Amino acid sequence: MRDLRADRRPILLTNARIIDPSRDLDMEGDLLIADGVIRDARRGIGAAGVPEGTEVIDCRGKVAAPGLIDMRAFVGEPGAEYRETFASASQAAAAGGVTTIVSQPDTSPAIDEPAMVDFVLRRARDTAIVHVHPMAALTKGARGSEMTEIGLLKAAGAVAFTDGAKTVTNAQVMRNALVYARDFDALIVHHTEDPDLVGEGVMNEGEFAARLGLVGVPKAAETIVLERDVRLVALAQGRYHAASITCADSLEVLRRAKDAGLTVTAAASINHLTLNEIDVGSYRTFCKLAPPLRAEADRVALVEAVRSGLVDAVMSDHNPQDVETKRLPFAEAAPGAIGIETMLAASLRLVHSGDIALPVLLKAMSTRPAELLGLPGGALRSGSPADVVVFDPDAPWVLDRAELKSKCKNTPFDEARLQGRVTRTIVGGRTVYEYV
Repeated sequence: MRDLRADRRPILLTNARIIDPSRDLDMEGDLLIADGVIRDARRGIGAAGVPEGTEVIDCRGKVAAPGLIDMRAFVGEPGAEYRETFASASQAAAAGGVTTIVSQPDTSPAIDEPAMVDFVLRRARDTAIVHVHPMAALTKGARGSEMTEIGLLKAAGAVAFTDGAKTVTNAQVMRNALVYARDFDALIVHHTEDPDLVGEGVMNEGEFAARLGLVGVPKAAETIVLERDVRLVALAQGRYHAASITCADSLEVLRRAKDAGLTVTAAASINHLTLNEIDVGSYRTFCKLAPPLRAEADRVALVEAVRSGLVDAVMSDHNPQDVETKRLPFAEAAPGAIGIETMLAASLRLVHSGDIALPVLLKAMSTRPAELLGLPGGALRSGSPADVVVFDPDAPWVLDRAELKSKCKNTPFDEARLQGRVTRTIVGGRTVYEYV
């Protein structure tokens, strides 16, 4: 078996549907990659005139697009390597067409010092096959009480600041962070879920939760925090990103903020875009998430928000949990689902249903995250980094969680019928994954 990562030959993708959302390009043509960058993307490049030894790949019936950038993925290093490592997460990412992982800082210890940012970057460089960029903790220890040194952490390589799945409930701490981050043009990313309103809740509050006898989480737990944060952004004028919007009420808050000219953006997870509370079914713990899956009306509103651009980005919210924390009664199971490997395939449901055009979806999963985080990638322009995903949007398959590359297998799409499969992932001009 050849070592894909060692193969540095130029690559010519021919007869592909080339989609580059960064310049509204959607055409049939060829894509030439050499020396780690995109050399050309146009019709009729052909094999003539390309560098000697170029690997020519016929992509007829397939799409070539910028590699996906996953803005929200938990990787267990340091402290929870049994859940996920940079090596395993990157293998899953490559299989899912994700060329850049943005890792979360609520590890053990938290990524709250420059030395810890450096550890993540070094560890990822040594073991990962895709790009890894860390977010750093917004508060020390991700405890929500004392702000971290945002300037030093950004200089060390942190691309944004968040407490991961924890909410900063102290409004003064959040205001100070927004003011301080503004001076460094740093992005604050926040998990908007009031822990006191969540309480003992385990799924979306409503009739279905009542029928299952489960304690619900009101949508107000999300919207109250988001409303507060938007008002703080108006005071501080910092850059703010809501990590995971899940309901129509939050979309109204987001719309008002954008109409007011505030630098507020938001993302939605692929789980909340393709699943709803009914998928919990007979207490399926793989569908226990935080925030929880919402009603179908909320899901439909989220999809429309992505289509219109109100919601800027789509991410996996990758959160591996092992069998000891998932094979429990629903109320006792840990929240979270893996998603980095299935993000693209699951999202194509929205394309096949006619709800979102493929270029719009790819913009939300690649180009827009690159813009928000100031990362290279998200484009197929000449000179851009050669981070490319090639996928067959029509290939049918059934997901078998045993075949997933993540260490944990807690996928809500287990045994799901999917349509669309990644066939090749290229990172820095080198093929890191190939499906044959």
